[in-house]
Amino acid sequence: MDFNFSDDQEQLRDAVRKWVDRSYGFEHRRAIVKAGGFDRAVYNELAGLGLAGLYIADEHGGMGMGPVEAMVAMEELGRGIVMEPLAQTLIASGVLGGYAGAELQSAWLPRIAAGEALVVLAYQERKARYHLDVCEAKATPAGGAWAVTGDKSLVAAGDAAEAYLVSAAVDGKIALFLVERTASGVSSRGYVTQDGSRAAEVKFQSAPATLVTQDGLAALEDAVDIGIAATCAEAVGAMDKTMELTVEYLNTRKQFGVTLATFQALRHRVADMKMQLELARSMSYYASLKLNAPAEERRRAMARAKYQLGVSMRFIGQNSVQLHGGIGVTDEYAGSHYFKKLTQLEMTFGDTLHHLGEVSQRMQDTAGVFA
Repeated sequence: MDFNFSDDQEQLRDAVRKWVDRSYGFEHRRAIVKAGGFDRAVYNELAGLGLAGLYIADEHGGMGMGPVEAMVAMEELGRGIVMEPLAQTLIASGVLGGYAGAELQSAWLPRIAAGEALVVLAYQERKARYHLDVCEAKATPAGGAWAVTGDKSLVAAGDAAEAYLVSAAVDGKIALFLVERTASGVSSRGYVTQDGSRAAEVKFQSAPATLVTQDGLAALEDAVDIGIAATCAEAVGAMDKTMELTVEYLNTRKQFGVTLATFQALRHRVADMKMQLELARSMSYYASLKLNAPAEERRRAMARAKYQLGVSMRFIGQNSVQLHGGIGVTDEYAGSHYFKKLTQLEMTFGDTLHHLGEVSQRMQDTAGVFA
């Protein structure tokens, strides 16, 4: 089996890395954080690279690519800790392309591919604690259409998006709807999150909605799994850059007249970090390759991957801070922002403890060894 990337995938990686190096420097990122954590112009640049259309078919103006290409792009964006929510675009295009009717696809997928519309997932509720089948939001028929009522938390760029994919219960069963931000009955309160990106609390009060699918739980699980794979890839990029910054610091900073890199105990610590990075990279590949697997196999793979990525993110982030000393937590130093990013990614789409429970529940008679 050939695990090498194709020429097209390497060209995509090179293009995204060059864009990050050229257009998303550390000081530019800090300016975006101070301005609110989301920059539409930056998002449009990502769309101009074709990244908003990675999962969208050619007929709708997209690139018609798949999970591996998305993984390659997200790794490079992770290296630059880019805050604009491309993962949400991958989720929206994947769900609309897989579950929505032809009319809804034609109305939204070309706009998403062109960067004209940012559509984000609004599914988290305060009582849910990462469980997708817990949903207090409700939808009711309204004059041949639907109306959604409920509150959603931590919606990525929720006060800047053009529309939301909203989970809501219909007669006790979860369905998925598309609701435009400018629709009546929709209100949002935006804020900057711990890593500097933007999120919002969104309220729906009898908001007009378009049904995406009645099989909302299956669609929501698919959406979250796309998000997990993207998060894993983004985390690998962030950890890779964290390692690079740490090694550079150890080769530069001196104590007792010699560089820190000459101390064997610190070299062993870096070796342990490298092992965790490569474990994480392998599990990120595993997650992306399992995205098109049958639902049960896919869900099991995502839980395994997110658990290992959570362990690796925590280990690499904390050790990087310890090896840097005080400078590792100062706002002026890039390393502290990578640490905050890794801390937030560890809790995105389910934290490590949650996914450990998922892995345990999904174990078969083989205990997952040969499954």
